[in-house]
Amino acid sequence: MQPNIQTLGQLKASGYQPKSIKEELRDNLVEILRQRKKVFEGIIGFDDTVLPDIERAVLSRHNILLLGLRGQAKTRIARLLVHLLDEYIPVVAGSELNDDPLHPISRRAKDIIAEHGDDTPVEWLHRDQRYVEKLATPDVSVADLIGDVDPIKAATLKLPYSDERVIHFGLVPHSHRSIFVINELPDLQARIQVSLFNILQEGDIQIRGFKLRLPLDIQFVFTANPEDYTNRGSIITPLKDRIESQILTHYPKTIEIARKITRQEALLAADQKAHITVPDLLEILLERIAFTARESELVDSKSGVSARLSISAYENLVSTAERRMLINKEQKATARITDFWGVVPAITGKVELVYEGEQEGPYQVAMHLLGTALKEMFLAHFPNPDKLKKGRDTDPFGVVRAWFSGSNSIDLLIDAPDKDYRKALDGVAGLRKLVEKELAVTGDEAYPFMELALHGLAEFNVVNKDMVEAGVSFRDLLAGMLNDTDFDEDEY
Repeated sequence: MQPNIQTLGQLKASGYQPKSIKEELRDNLVEILRQRKKVFEGIIGFDDTVLPDIERAVLSRHNILLLGLRGQAKTRIARLLVHLLDEYIPVVAGSELNDDPLHPISRRAKDIIAEHGDDTPVEWLHRDQRYVEKLATPDVSVADLIGDVDPIKAATLKLPYSDERVIHFGLVPHSHRSIFVINELPDLQARIQVSLFNILQEGDIQIRGFKLRLPLDIQFVFTANPEDYTNRGSIITPLKDRIESQILTHYPKTIEIARKITRQEALLAADQKAHITVPDLLEILLERIAFTARESELVDSKSGVSARLSISAYENLVSTAERRMLINKEQKATARITDFWGVVPAITGKVELVYEGEQEGPYQVAMHLLGTALKEMFLAHFPNPDKLKKGRDTDPFGVVRAWFSGSNSIDLLIDAPDKDYRKALDGVAGLRKLVEKELAVTGDEAYPFMELALHGLAEFNVVNKDMVEAGVSFRDLLAGMLNDTDFDEDEY
Protein backbone atom coordinates (compact mmCIF):
# COMPACT_ATOMS: atom_id res chain seq x y z
CA MET A 1 0.00 0.00 0.00
CA GLN A 2 1.25 3.49 -0.87
CA PRO A 3 2.45 5.35 2.26
CA ASN A 4 0.31 8.30 3.39
CA ILE A 5 3.16 10.82 3.29
CA GLN A 6 2.75 13.86 1.08
CA THR A 7 5.47 16.33 2.04
CA LEU A 8 9.20 16.38 2.66
CA GLY A 9 8.63 17.28 6.31
CA GLN A 10 6.40 14.26 6.87
CA LEU A 11 8.97 12.06 5.14
CA LYS A 12 11.74 13.28 7.48
CA ALA A 13 9.54 12.70 10.52
CA SER A 14 8.83 9.12 9.41
CA GLY A 15 12.50 8.19 9.79
CA TYR A 16 12.93 7.41 6.10
CA GLN A 17 16.53 6.90 4.99
CA PRO A 18 17.69 6.96 1.35
CA LYS A 19 18.95 3.66 -0.02
CA SER A 20 20.67 2.87 -3.34
CA ILE A 21 18.86 0.60 -5.74
CA LYS A 22 21.59 -2.04 -5.45
CA GLU A 23 21.21 -2.03 -1.66
CA GLU A 24 17.46 -2.20 -2.08
CA LEU A 25 17.72 -5.24 -4.36
CA ARG A 26 20.22 -6.87 -2.05
CA ASP A 27 18.17 -6.34 1.14
CA ASN A 28 14.98 -7.69 -0.41
CA LEU A 29 16.80 -10.70 -1.88
CA VAL A 30 18.36 -11.48 1.51
CA GLU A 31 14.89 -11.53 3.07
CA ILE A 32 13.47 -13.75 0.33
CA LEU A 33 16.34 -16.22 0.61
CA ARG A 34 15.96 -16.35 4.39
CA GLN A 35 12.30 -17.23 3.94
CA ARG A 36 13.30 -19.83 1.34
CA LYS A 37 10.89 -18.36 -1.20
CA LYS A 38 11.27 -18.66 -4.95
CA VAL A 39 12.98 -15.57 -6.35
CA PHE A 40 12.28 -15.92 -10.07
CA GLU A 41 8.80 -17.30 -10.67
CA GLY A 42 8.23 -18.94 -14.04
CA ILE A 43 11.90 -19.53 -14.88
CA ILE A 44 12.40 -23.27 -15.44
CA GLY A 45 15.65 -25.20 -15.83
CA PHE A 46 18.01 -22.60 -14.34
CA ASP A 47 17.65 -23.48 -10.66
CA ASP A 48 21.15 -24.95 -10.36
CA THR A 49 22.97 -22.81 -12.92
CA VAL A 50 21.85 -19.34 -14.01
CA LEU A 51 19.62 -18.24 -11.13
CA PRO A 52 22.20 -18.83 -8.35
CA ASP A 53 24.67 -16.75 -10.38
CA ILE A 54 22.16 -13.91 -10.65
CA GLU A 55 21.43 -14.07 -6.93
CA ARG A 56 25.16 -13.88 -6.19
CA ALA A 57 25.48 -10.89 -8.52
CA VAL A 58 22.63 -9.07 -6.76
CA LEU A 59 24.12 -9.82 -3.35
CA SER A 60 27.43 -8.44 -4.64
CA ARG A 61 25.65 -5.31 -5.97
CA HIS A 62 26.93 -5.94 -9.47
CA ASN A 63 25.79 -4.77 -12.87
CA ILE A 64 24.93 -7.86 -14.91
CA LEU A 65 25.56 -9.13 -18.44
CA LEU A 66 23.37 -12.08 -19.48
CA LEU A 67 25.15 -13.85 -22.30
CA GLY A 68 23.38 -16.53 -24.30
CA LEU A 69 21.72 -17.58 -27.54
CA ARG A 70 18.24 -16.43 -28.49
CA GLY A 71 15.26 -17.83 -26.66
CA GLN A 72 17.04 -18.45 -23.34
CA ALA A 73 14.81 -16.23 -21.16
CA LYS A 74 17.40 -13.45 -20.74
CA THR A 75 14.92 -10.57 -21.02
CA ARG A 76 12.35 -12.34 -18.85
CA ILE A 77 14.91 -12.76 -16.07
CA ALA A 78 15.78 -9.06 -16.28
CA ARG A 79 12.13 -8.09 -16.00
CA LEU A 80 11.62 -10.31 -12.96
CA LEU A 81 14.28 -8.33 -11.07
CA VAL A 82 11.60 -5.67 -10.59
CA HIS A 83 10.01 -7.90 -7.94
CA LEU A 84 13.11 -7.43 -5.78
CA LEU A 85 12.46 -3.69 -5.54
CA ASP A 86 10.54 -1.99 -2.74
CA GLU A 87 6.88 -1.63 -3.67
CA TYR A 88 7.01 2.19 -3.46
CA ILE A 89 9.75 4.82 -3.16
CA PRO A 90 9.35 8.58 -2.53
CA VAL A 91 10.23 11.10 -5.25
CA VAL A 92 10.13 14.87 -5.43
CA ALA A 93 6.86 15.76 -7.17
CA GLY A 94 7.61 17.31 -10.56
CA SER A 95 11.27 16.25 -10.64
CA GLU A 96 12.80 15.04 -13.88
CA LEU A 97 14.92 12.16 -12.63
CA ASN A 98 12.95 10.36 -9.93
CA ASP A 99 14.85 12.45 -7.37
CA ASP A 100 14.96 11.19 -3.79
CA PRO A 101 13.55 14.00 -1.58
CA LEU A 102 16.44 13.58 0.87
CA HIS A 103 19.09 13.16 -1.83
CA PRO A 104 18.10 15.11 -4.97
CA ILE A 105 20.52 15.14 -7.92
CA SER A 106 18.79 17.25 -10.60
CA ARG A 107 18.84 21.05 -10.76
CA ARG A 108 15.04 21.13 -10.98
CA ALA A 109 14.50 19.02 -7.83
CA LYS A 110 16.99 21.09 -5.88
CA ASP A 111 15.22 24.29 -6.92
CA ILE A 112 11.82 22.87 -5.88
CA ILE A 113 13.15 21.91 -2.44
CA ALA A 114 14.88 25.27 -2.06
CA GLU A 115 11.58 27.02 -2.79
CA HIS A 116 9.20 24.91 -0.68
CA GLY A 117 11.40 23.46 2.06
CA ASP A 118 9.58 20.93 4.24
CA ASP A 119 6.39 21.63 2.30
CA THR A 120 7.94 20.15 -0.85
CA PRO A 121 5.32 17.76 -2.28
CA VAL A 122 6.30 14.08 -2.33
CA GLU A 123 4.96 11.45 -4.73
CA TRP A 124 5.31 7.67 -4.50
CA LEU A 125 6.69 5.67 -7.41
CA HIS A 126 5.61 2.05 -7.81
CA ARG A 127 8.27 -0.54 -8.62
CA ASP A 128 6.63 -1.36 -11.96
CA GLN A 129 7.48 2.18 -13.06
CA ARG A 130 11.14 1.66 -12.22
CA TYR A 131 12.00 -0.60 -15.13
CA VAL A 132 13.36 0.79 -18.40
CA GLU A 133 14.23 -1.39 -21.38
CA LYS A 134 15.98 -0.40 -24.59
CA LEU A 135 16.70 -2.61 -27.58
CA ALA A 136 20.15 -1.73 -28.90
CA THR A 137 20.07 -0.92 -32.60
CA PRO A 138 22.75 0.70 -34.79
CA ASP A 139 20.71 3.92 -35.03
CA VAL A 140 20.70 4.55 -31.24
CA SER A 141 22.45 7.85 -30.52
CA VAL A 142 24.16 9.40 -27.51
CA ALA A 143 21.24 11.84 -27.32
CA ASP A 144 18.83 8.90 -26.99
CA LEU A 145 20.74 7.35 -24.10
CA ILE A 146 22.41 10.30 -22.35
CA GLY A 147 20.75 13.48 -23.57
CA ASP A 148 21.24 16.61 -25.64
CA VAL A 149 20.72 20.37 -25.59
CA ASP A 150 17.08 21.19 -26.26
CA PRO A 151 16.75 24.44 -28.27
CA ILE A 152 12.99 24.53 -27.76
CA LYS A 153 13.44 24.41 -23.99
CA ALA A 154 16.06 27.15 -24.23
CA ALA A 155 13.72 29.35 -26.25
CA THR A 156 10.69 28.67 -24.02
CA LEU A 157 12.58 29.38 -20.78
CA LYS A 158 14.59 32.20 -22.41
CA LEU A 159 17.85 30.64 -21.27
CA PRO A 160 21.29 30.74 -22.94
CA TYR A 161 22.77 27.47 -24.16
CA SER A 162 25.37 27.77 -21.39
CA ASP A 163 22.67 27.14 -18.74
CA GLU A 164 22.36 23.45 -17.78
CA ARG A 165 18.60 23.82 -17.56
CA VAL A 166 18.43 23.63 -21.37
CA ILE A 167 19.52 19.99 -21.25
CA HIS A 168 17.04 17.32 -22.29
CA PHE A 169 18.04 14.14 -20.48
CA GLY A 170 18.05 10.76 -22.24
CA LEU A 171 16.89 7.32 -21.14
CA VAL A 172 19.77 6.62 -18.78
CA PRO A 173 19.39 9.70 -16.52
CA HIS A 174 15.61 9.18 -16.57
CA SER A 175 16.29 5.66 -15.23
CA HIS A 176 17.73 7.06 -11.99
CA ARG A 177 16.79 4.73 -9.11
CA SER A 178 15.54 2.17 -11.64
CA ILE A 179 16.58 -1.01 -13.43
CA PHE A 180 17.87 -0.18 -16.91
CA VAL A 181 18.10 -3.01 -19.44
CA ILE A 182 19.90 -2.82 -22.78
CA ASN A 183 19.09 -5.81 -24.97
CA GLU A 184 21.58 -6.98 -27.62
CA LEU A 185 24.37 -4.75 -26.31
CA PRO A 186 26.88 -5.54 -29.13
CA ASP A 187 24.53 -3.86 -31.61
CA LEU A 188 25.36 -0.49 -30.03
CA GLN A 189 28.03 1.35 -31.97
CA ALA A 190 31.37 1.56 -30.17
CA ARG A 191 31.12 5.32 -29.66
CA ILE A 192 27.74 4.85 -27.98
CA GLN A 193 29.15 2.17 -25.69
CA VAL A 194 31.89 4.62 -24.71
CA SER A 195 29.23 6.99 -23.38
CA LEU A 196 28.34 4.39 -20.74
CA PHE A 197 31.84 4.17 -19.22
CA ASN A 198 31.67 6.83 -16.56
CA ILE A 199 28.01 6.23 -15.80
CA LEU A 200 28.84 2.68 -14.77
CA GLN A 201 31.87 3.67 -12.73
CA GLU A 202 31.64 7.25 -11.46
CA GLY A 203 28.21 8.59 -12.41
CA ASP A 204 29.60 11.37 -14.62
CA ILE A 205 27.88 12.32 -17.86
CA GLN A 206 28.82 14.87 -20.48
CA ILE A 207 26.29 16.47 -22.82
CA ARG A 208 27.40 18.92 -25.49
CA GLY A 209 30.22 20.27 -23.37
CA PHE A 210 28.28 20.22 -20.08
CA LYS A 211 30.32 18.33 -17.50
CA LEU A 212 27.70 17.18 -15.03
CA ARG A 213 28.33 15.29 -11.82
CA LEU A 214 25.13 13.30 -11.51
CA PRO A 215 25.49 10.44 -9.03
CA LEU A 216 23.04 8.29 -10.99
CA ASP A 217 21.77 5.29 -9.08
CA ILE A 218 20.98 2.59 -11.65
CA GLN A 219 21.00 -1.20 -11.75
CA PHE A 220 22.25 -2.04 -15.24
CA VAL A 221 21.37 -5.34 -16.90
CA PHE A 222 22.71 -6.07 -20.37
CA THR A 223 21.90 -8.98 -22.67
CA ALA A 224 23.96 -10.25 -25.58
CA ASN A 225 24.13 -13.16 -27.99
CA PRO A 226 27.61 -14.69 -28.47
CA GLU A 227 26.95 -14.71 -32.22
CA ASP A 228 26.77 -10.90 -32.16
CA TYR A 229 30.48 -10.77 -31.39
CA THR A 230 31.28 -11.83 -34.95
CA ASN A 231 28.25 -10.88 -37.04
CA ARG A 232 27.11 -7.47 -35.90
CA GLY A 233 29.64 -6.01 -33.52
CA SER A 234 31.21 -6.54 -30.13
CA ILE A 235 31.19 -5.31 -26.58
CA ILE A 236 34.20 -3.06 -26.31
CA THR A 237 36.70 -4.21 -23.70
CA PRO A 238 36.60 -1.18 -21.33
CA LEU A 239 32.80 -1.45 -21.08
CA LYS A 240 32.88 -5.19 -20.56
CA ASP A 241 35.47 -4.65 -17.82
CA ARG A 242 33.02 -2.38 -15.96
CA ILE A 243 30.21 -4.97 -15.99
CA GLU A 244 31.06 -6.92 -12.87
CA SER A 245 29.11 -10.18 -13.44
CA GLN A 246 28.82 -11.98 -16.78
CA ILE A 247 26.35 -14.86 -16.56
CA LEU A 248 25.95 -17.56 -19.22
CA THR A 249 22.47 -18.84 -20.02
CA HIS A 250 21.65 -22.09 -21.81
CA TYR A 251 18.89 -24.15 -23.40
CA PRO A 252 16.94 -26.79 -21.43
CA LYS A 253 19.23 -29.70 -20.62
CA THR A 254 16.53 -32.38 -20.61
CA ILE A 255 13.38 -33.15 -22.56
CA GLU A 256 11.31 -33.03 -19.37
CA ILE A 257 12.47 -29.49 -18.52
CA ALA A 258 11.74 -28.41 -22.10
CA ARG A 259 8.22 -29.88 -21.84
CA LYS A 260 7.53 -27.88 -18.68
CA ILE A 261 8.67 -24.66 -20.38
CA THR A 262 6.54 -25.32 -23.45
CA ARG A 263 3.41 -26.16 -21.45
CA GLN A 264 3.89 -23.02 -19.35
CA GLU A 265 4.50 -20.65 -22.24
CA ALA A 266 2.11 -21.96 -24.90
CA LEU A 267 -0.87 -19.64 -25.31
CA LEU A 268 -3.86 -21.91 -25.70
CA ALA A 269 -7.49 -20.86 -25.80
CA ALA A 270 -9.80 -22.18 -23.10
CA ASP A 271 -11.63 -24.32 -25.70
CA GLN A 272 -8.34 -25.87 -26.78
CA LYS A 273 -7.41 -26.78 -23.23
CA ALA A 274 -10.84 -28.30 -22.65
CA HIS A 275 -11.20 -30.33 -25.85
CA ILE A 276 -7.73 -31.15 -27.20
CA THR A 277 -5.45 -33.82 -25.73
CA VAL A 278 -1.76 -34.08 -26.58
CA PRO A 279 -0.33 -37.48 -25.58
CA ASP A 280 2.95 -37.53 -23.69
CA LEU A 281 4.55 -39.32 -26.63
CA LEU A 282 3.83 -36.37 -28.92
CA GLU A 283 5.02 -33.78 -26.39
CA ILE A 284 8.33 -35.63 -26.16
CA LEU A 285 8.54 -35.93 -29.95
CA LEU A 286 7.99 -32.19 -30.31
CA GLU A 287 10.80 -31.35 -27.89
CA ARG A 288 13.06 -33.88 -29.55
CA ILE A 289 12.68 -31.94 -32.81
CA ALA A 290 14.13 -28.86 -31.10
CA PHE A 291 16.96 -30.89 -29.56
CA THR A 292 17.66 -32.44 -32.96
CA ALA A 293 17.73 -29.01 -34.61
CA ARG A 294 20.35 -27.78 -32.12
CA GLU A 295 22.61 -30.67 -33.11
CA SER A 296 21.86 -30.72 -36.84
CA GLU A 297 24.61 -29.98 -39.34
CA LEU A 298 22.05 -28.19 -41.50
CA VAL A 299 21.21 -25.63 -38.80
CA ASP A 300 23.51 -22.80 -37.72
CA SER A 301 24.47 -23.79 -34.18
CA LYS A 302 25.91 -20.34 -33.45
CA SER A 303 22.53 -18.74 -34.04
CA GLY A 304 20.79 -21.23 -31.76
CA VAL A 305 17.31 -22.72 -31.83
CA SER A 306 15.00 -20.71 -29.61
CA ALA A 307 12.63 -22.27 -27.09
CA ARG A 308 10.01 -20.37 -29.08
CA LEU A 309 10.27 -23.10 -31.73
CA SER A 310 8.79 -25.66 -29.33
CA ILE A 311 6.22 -23.19 -28.01
CA SER A 312 4.98 -22.16 -31.47
CA ALA A 313 5.06 -25.78 -32.65
CA TYR A 314 2.97 -26.91 -29.68
CA GLU A 315 0.38 -24.21 -30.40
CA ASN A 316 0.24 -25.32 -34.05
CA LEU A 317 -0.04 -28.97 -33.04
CA VAL A 318 -3.03 -28.25 -30.83
CA SER A 319 -4.60 -26.04 -33.50
CA THR A 320 -4.20 -28.75 -36.14
CA ALA A 321 -6.08 -31.21 -33.95
CA GLU A 322 -8.70 -28.56 -33.13
CA ARG A 323 -9.26 -27.77 -36.82
CA ARG A 324 -9.86 -31.46 -37.55
CA MET A 325 -12.29 -31.67 -34.64
CA LEU A 326 -14.28 -28.68 -35.90
CA ILE A 327 -14.36 -29.90 -39.50
CA ASN A 328 -15.64 -33.31 -38.45
CA LYS A 329 -18.06 -31.87 -35.85
CA GLU A 330 -16.47 -33.91 -33.08
CA GLN A 331 -16.55 -32.97 -29.41
CA LYS A 332 -12.94 -33.83 -28.56
CA ALA A 333 -9.72 -34.58 -30.40
CA THR A 334 -6.37 -36.19 -29.64
CA ALA A 335 -3.27 -34.98 -31.46
CA ARG A 336 -1.60 -37.42 -33.85
CA ILE A 337 1.84 -37.73 -35.39
CA THR A 338 0.33 -36.80 -38.77
CA ASP A 339 -0.66 -33.48 -37.16
CA PHE A 340 3.05 -32.59 -37.12
CA TRP A 341 2.71 -31.65 -40.79
CA GLY A 342 0.75 -28.68 -39.47
CA VAL A 343 3.73 -27.85 -37.26
CA VAL A 344 6.19 -27.38 -40.14
CA PRO A 345 5.51 -23.59 -40.51
CA ALA A 346 6.55 -23.13 -36.87
CA ILE A 347 9.85 -24.91 -37.58
CA THR A 348 10.85 -23.27 -40.85
CA GLY A 349 10.64 -19.78 -39.38
CA LYS A 350 12.66 -20.56 -36.26
CA VAL A 351 15.92 -22.03 -37.59
CA GLU A 352 18.85 -20.32 -39.29
CA LEU A 353 20.35 -22.62 -41.92
CA VAL A 354 23.96 -23.07 -42.97
CA TYR A 355 24.84 -23.25 -46.67
CA GLU A 356 23.97 -26.94 -46.99
CA GLY A 357 20.64 -26.32 -45.29
CA GLU A 358 19.86 -23.43 -47.63
CA GLN A 359 20.52 -25.76 -50.56
CA GLU A 360 18.06 -28.28 -49.16
CA GLY A 361 15.46 -25.61 -48.44
CA PRO A 362 13.61 -24.80 -45.18
CA TYR A 363 10.78 -27.27 -45.80
CA GLN A 364 13.09 -30.21 -46.51
CA VAL A 365 15.20 -29.36 -43.46
CA ALA A 366 12.06 -29.31 -41.31
CA MET A 367 11.03 -32.71 -42.69
CA HIS A 368 14.55 -34.03 -42.07
CA LEU A 369 14.42 -32.85 -38.44
CA LEU A 370 11.01 -34.49 -37.98
CA GLY A 371 12.24 -37.73 -39.54
CA THR A 372 15.33 -37.82 -37.32
CA ALA A 373 13.23 -37.17 -34.22
CA LEU A 374 10.78 -39.92 -35.23
CA LYS A 375 13.63 -42.36 -35.68
CA GLU A 376 15.02 -41.57 -32.23
CA MET A 377 11.57 -41.92 -30.66
CA PHE A 378 11.04 -45.24 -32.41
CA LEU A 379 14.34 -46.60 -31.09
CA ALA A 380 13.38 -45.49 -27.58
CA HIS A 381 10.35 -47.83 -27.69
CA PHE A 382 11.00 -50.57 -30.25
CA PRO A 383 13.94 -52.79 -31.29
CA ASN A 384 16.17 -51.60 -34.10
CA PRO A 385 15.00 -53.45 -37.25
CA ASP A 386 18.56 -53.36 -38.59
CA LYS A 387 20.04 -54.96 -35.47
CA LEU A 388 17.65 -57.71 -34.48
CA LYS A 389 19.56 -60.37 -32.59
CA LYS A 390 20.24 -63.51 -34.50
CA GLY A 391 18.47 -66.48 -33.00
CA ARG A 392 15.56 -64.39 -31.77
CA ASP A 393 12.47 -66.59 -31.82
CA THR A 394 10.45 -64.25 -34.02
CA ASP A 395 10.81 -60.97 -35.83
CA PRO A 396 8.64 -58.55 -33.80
CA PHE A 397 7.81 -56.75 -37.03
CA GLY A 398 7.25 -59.93 -39.06
CA VAL A 399 3.44 -59.84 -39.20
CA VAL A 400 3.46 -56.14 -40.11
CA ARG A 401 6.04 -56.75 -42.84
CA ALA A 402 3.98 -59.60 -44.24
CA TRP A 403 0.82 -57.49 -44.26
CA PHE A 404 2.47 -54.79 -46.35
CA SER A 405 4.10 -57.40 -48.58
CA GLY A 406 0.61 -58.62 -49.46
CA SER A 407 0.01 -55.42 -51.46
CA ASN A 408 -1.76 -53.77 -48.54
CA SER A 409 -1.44 -50.08 -47.76
CA ILE A 410 -2.71 -47.56 -45.20
CA ASP A 411 -3.51 -43.88 -45.63
CA LEU A 412 -3.45 -41.61 -42.58
CA LEU A 413 -5.16 -38.38 -43.56
CA ILE A 414 -4.68 -35.27 -41.44
CA ASP A 415 -8.38 -34.38 -41.47
CA ALA A 416 -9.71 -37.94 -41.12
CA PRO A 417 -12.33 -38.37 -38.36
CA ASP A 418 -11.18 -40.17 -35.25
CA LYS A 419 -13.06 -43.35 -36.09
CA ASP A 420 -11.46 -43.56 -39.57
CA TYR A 421 -7.99 -42.96 -38.12
CA ARG A 422 -8.38 -45.75 -35.57
CA LYS A 423 -9.97 -48.10 -38.11
CA ALA A 424 -7.02 -47.59 -40.46
CA LEU A 425 -4.46 -48.41 -37.76
CA ASP A 426 -6.45 -51.39 -36.50
CA GLY A 427 -6.55 -52.69 -40.07
CA VAL A 428 -2.76 -53.25 -40.15
CA ALA A 429 -2.27 -56.88 -39.15
CA GLY A 430 0.05 -57.34 -36.18
CA LEU A 431 0.42 -53.63 -35.44
CA ARG A 432 -1.59 -53.55 -32.21
CA LYS A 433 -0.04 -56.81 -30.98
CA LEU A 434 3.43 -55.34 -31.65
CA VAL A 435 2.67 -52.36 -29.40
CA GLU A 436 1.01 -54.46 -26.70
CA LYS A 437 3.89 -56.94 -26.58
CA GLU A 438 6.80 -54.49 -26.76
CA LEU A 439 5.34 -51.69 -24.64
CA ALA A 440 2.54 -53.27 -22.62
CA VAL A 441 0.21 -50.49 -23.82
CA THR A 442 -3.42 -51.32 -24.47
CA GLY A 443 -6.71 -49.67 -25.38
CA ASP A 444 -6.89 -46.16 -26.82
CA GLU A 445 -3.42 -45.35 -25.47
CA ALA A 446 -1.95 -47.72 -28.06
CA TYR A 447 -2.88 -45.64 -31.12
CA PRO A 448 -0.08 -43.03 -30.86
CA PHE A 449 2.47 -45.85 -30.49
CA MET A 450 0.92 -47.78 -33.41
CA GLU A 451 1.38 -44.73 -35.60
CA LEU A 452 4.91 -44.22 -34.27
CA ALA A 453 5.73 -47.83 -35.23
CA LEU A 454 4.72 -47.16 -38.84
CA HIS A 455 6.73 -43.94 -39.09
CA GLY A 456 9.73 -45.62 -37.47
CA LEU A 457 9.61 -48.61 -39.81
CA ALA A 458 9.50 -46.16 -42.71
CA GLU A 459 12.62 -44.40 -41.39
CA PHE A 460 14.38 -47.80 -41.38
CA ASN A 461 13.12 -48.57 -44.89
CA VAL A 462 11.03 -51.52 -43.74
CA VAL A 463 7.95 -49.95 -45.32
CA ASN A 464 7.57 -47.10 -47.75
CA LYS A 465 6.13 -43.73 -46.70
CA ASP A 466 4.81 -41.23 -49.21
CA MET A 467 3.70 -37.71 -48.46
CA VAL A 468 0.34 -37.12 -50.08
CA GLU A 469 -1.46 -33.82 -50.23
CA ALA A 470 -3.73 -34.52 -47.28
CA GLY A 471 -1.64 -36.91 -45.18
CA VAL A 472 0.71 -39.89 -45.29
CA SER A 473 0.49 -43.17 -47.16
CA PHE A 474 2.32 -46.34 -46.04
CA ARG A 475 2.84 -49.33 -48.35
CA ASP A 476 5.25 -52.11 -49.16
CA LEU A 477 8.79 -50.90 -49.78
CA LEU A 478 9.20 -52.89 -53.01
CA ALA A 479 5.91 -51.57 -54.39
CA GLY A 480 7.08 -48.05 -53.62
CA MET A 481 10.36 -48.62 -55.42
CA LEU A 482 8.56 -50.01 -58.50
CA ASN A 483 6.24 -47.02 -58.59
CA ASP A 484 9.20 -44.66 -58.37
CA THR A 485 10.73 -46.26 -61.49
CA ASP A 486 7.50 -46.22 -63.52
CA PHE A 487 7.53 -43.91 -66.49
CA ASP A 488 5.16 -42.69 -69.15
CA GLU A 489 5.99 -44.36 -72.47
CA ASP A 490 4.74 -41.26 -74.31
CA GLU A 491 7.74 -39.38 -72.95
CA TYR A 492 10.13 -41.60 -74.95
